[in-house]
Amino acid sequence: MTATAGVDDVAVLRGTVRQPVRHGTPGPDLRRAARAAAEFLDALGIRPDGPDLADTPRRMAAAYAEMVTPRPFDLTTFANGEGYDELVLARAIPVQSLCEHHMLPFTGVAHVGYLPGERIVGLSKLARVVELFARRPQVQERLTVQVAGWLQTHLRPRGVGVVVAAEHSCMSLRGVRAGGSSTVTSSLLGTLREDARSRAEFLGLATAHATLGAAW
Repeated sequence: MTATAGVDDVAVLRGTVRQPVRHGTPGPDLRRAARAAAEFLDALGIRPDGPDLADTPRRMAAAYAEMVTPRPFDLTTFANGEGYDELVLARAIPVQSLCEHHMLPFTGVAHVGYLPGERIVGLSKLARVVELFARRPQVQERLTVQVAGWLQTHLRPRGVGVVVAAEHSCMSLRGVRAGGSSTVTSSLLGTLREDARSRAEFLGLATAHATLGAAW
């Protein structure tokens, strides 16, 4: 699944730029997915034709379709007229994704920050970018890198930092069954990677937020 933006649709008004962002794959076929879900349940020895489970395949199809379909949005940026050059950080952005190895959810939070250049971004768009890459089969490491790289490409800040902390159902519900464990990944670009003081400031502010019962 790729993210595309319609450059011809960009509207510029008083330093504001709105760039539509859409994922580039066809929408889900819910009827086909429901039939496949019914076959899947039957293959597991779960008969989906009883009164209690009759509508379960449809619900399964709708649920998974929601989890792999990011909502379209407009990337809104503004001219940095005040010359703001300190860190901008959005903490504890919800992360909901699917482990691509087992198709089980992993959930947690993302802390996303950047050092502005010529433009600043609407704060809600940081959460939208996280969703853009989370709503698909994923691994946490790739998700973290993709969010950071996308912001670096589209916003062109002096630096970007992303920290993701999440609990994986494939570890807590099956296999090792390590309930309560969390996985932390990070991606730092530009000044936030190269300058030790900037890196320490970002990581200190990001990790100060307690989530998942730990110091993340």
